[in-house]
Amino acid sequence: MKQRNVLVLFFFLMITVAQSQQLSDYDLWLKYNLIENSELSDSYSKITNSISISSESEVFKNLKKELSLALPKILNNKTKFQNGFTNETTLLIDTFKNLPTDLKPKIQKSIDSVNEEGFIIKSIAFNNKQLTIITAKKEVGLLYGTFKLLEFMQLHKPLTDIDVVDSPKIQLRMLNHWDNLDRSVERGYAGFSLWNWQKLPEHIDQRYIDYARANASIGINATVLTNVNANALVLTPMYLEKVEALANVFRGYGIKVYLTARFSAPIEIGNLETADPLDSEVQKWWANKASEIYKRIPDFGGFLVKANSEGQPGPQNYGRNHVDGANMMATALEPFGGNVIWRAFVYSEHDDTDRAKQAYDEFLPYDGKFKDNVVVQVKNGPIDFQPREPFHPMFGALKKTPLAMEFQITQEYLGFSSHLVFLPKLFEEVLDTDTYQKGKGSTIAKIIDGSLYRNKITVMAGVSNIGTDINWTGHPFAQANWYGFGRLAWDPYISSEQIADEWLRLTYNTDDAFVEPVKRMMLTSREAVVNYMNPIGLHHIFDTGHHYGPGPWVDNLGRPDWNPVYYHQTDTEGIGFDRTTSGSNATEQYAPHVQDMYNDVTAIPEEYLLWFHHLPWNYKLKNGEILWDGIAIKYQEGVDQVKTMIKTWDASKSYVSEQEYNDVKMLLQIQLKEAQWWRDACLLYFQTFSKLPLPDKVEKPTHTLEYYQSLKFPFAPGIKPKWD
Repeated sequence: MKQRNVLVLFFFLMITVAQSQQLSDYDLWLKYNLIENSELSDSYSKITNSISISSESEVFKNLKKELSLALPKILNNKTKFQNGFTNETTLLIDTFKNLPTDLKPKIQKSIDSVNEEGFIIKSIAFNNKQLTIITAKKEVGLLYGTFKLLEFMQLHKPLTDIDVVDSPKIQLRMLNHWDNLDRSVERGYAGFSLWNWQKLPEHIDQRYIDYARANASIGINATVLTNVNANALVLTPMYLEKVEALANVFRGYGIKVYLTARFSAPIEIGNLETADPLDSEVQKWWANKASEIYKRIPDFGGFLVKANSEGQPGPQNYGRNHVDGANMMATALEPFGGNVIWRAFVYSEHDDTDRAKQAYDEFLPYDGKFKDNVVVQVKNGPIDFQPREPFHPMFGALKKTPLAMEFQITQEYLGFSSHLVFLPKLFEEVLDTDTYQKGKGSTIAKIIDGSLYRNKITVMAGVSNIGTDINWTGHPFAQANWYGFGRLAWDPYISSEQIADEWLRLTYNTDDAFVEPVKRMMLTSREAVVNYMNPIGLHHIFDTGHHYGPGPWVDNLGRPDWNPVYYHQTDTEGIGFDRTTSGSNATEQYAPHVQDMYNDVTAIPEEYLLWFHHLPWNYKLKNGEILWDGIAIKYQEGVDQVKTMIKTWDASKSYVSEQEYNDVKMLLQIQLKEAQWWRDACLLYFQTFSKLPLPDKVEKPTHTLEYYQSLKFPFAPGIKPKWD
């Protein structure tokens, strides 16, 4: 009996240990690990010994909860909170207007330099002692400042003479959830939707609160709850009641709720016969719907709209245009301060123009015609979230219309959550790109933050990779993409290297022997994916529907630009899509300097070569290799880079828990297997045209082309299983 009790105890102990390790993943970058360095711990304890918090608002309650959670974990001691400033105060957290009068002159210059969401963290001499202050113009700034102080503590930064003045450079820093009302997630690879519509509004899951905490910690201040392929039901009272419950949770963390609006909603839930934006009854319906929403949610952000794209209804159904549709909705939201975010991801089944050109052609004539509360949201590239694309030509070309950047955080076209891909490297590449629209230095970051054209609204949106998986994002390292998006939305000029460094130290540990090699692994991971999937400008050669693996041979879909063969244009002469003046002339949509660069085969960066040029198999690359060999060697390089990633992770084993190590190790093995699959399938297919042998540097395929073409993936996320 005693032995049995011991075994039962051991069993439950093992479960507890396993759960503890799993919950560590749940904590994201907010683990708040204990600081072992006593000198550092003592210095932090002095600063946080007695904290003055004067208000009982929701924001103040939440920042107090965060401090109460974090400080005992970091410092292994309790913190005393005071209501109001006293001589005992060591950390004062309050808005500038509520600070003691004799403190204000010491920070007046700093407070004048921050915007409405900015904050100041400053150590000053006051009343013969050292006092640390977190202050801001608005309460939400105090929340961001509190998270920043806790971040500095987790990063082991000195706080004795801290002097931080910080503001977000972009106004709306937004997640776009592609969550459906049945809790499936389009292009989501981390489980089901967080939003449990059945149990809302009465049941507030702790995950909603932790989701809000995580977003606030990186400055995300808006969330679109529903899929851009919208369902009108979310605008009905039974769902708005549930949306209101989520908005009530998020408000105390500075997050506004947005919804996707289905353009045909007046017909589907409003009993109208039309959704024509110029119809007075339709206009009245949207005005009434806006009023209904704002009565429930006074700080409702507005609507995100996908219209006349991929079969979605829109104003063109009625002979109207994007301006008619967007401005009609904007008029309904305008009295309440709401915004319309109108997506520019459009391409028509009736237009045989190069798909990369269609959005630009469709939207450029409308520049300056949208209402002031309309933003046009544009994907970073002109096709669709490819591992690498040239920047979308709309950036910079539309000078009178605010443009929102739409990045992918989830990993469609990037190996799903099976592959380790550090996307801030991609984000940084795009934001740093010079459009030359106002001469040299006209970077996309300056367009997005409004500084180039002085836009009234600035937005960066990221398609969310968050789901119900215990670690939120499917792959532990995919958390870094959520984190990195938030950091770049706050400041689009910080480096991906800084983001990787921060995330590793916050998520795992601060030992340089661990951080430096794993950081290098993260920073090369995106290039590895480009190499083993779409090297030298190849793009959209993914298998149909799920986009899970390679399918460069697919040619039987309903329209040309759904087929991968459309994008690589391979024949016995060569490979690549001619978008120069001799081809589709997509290059004409860029500024003259960029046009010249992209048109010139000797000047274009080789990472975009086959995006813009159809070239013979024996074309000489800059390194002297012929094109066929260069493509094949890039595929091999991608595979080799994954092998190096595995070695790097193996060397880090002693710095992470066994559970953390094994989880990433298994995923890296999947990534290697699939990188080899990409290499072999693509090269075997392209070889049927080139008729050339593989270079000696490239490993020989282990299967035939027919084998790869026969593979089926009924288990791919988002696909209804079938076998035909």
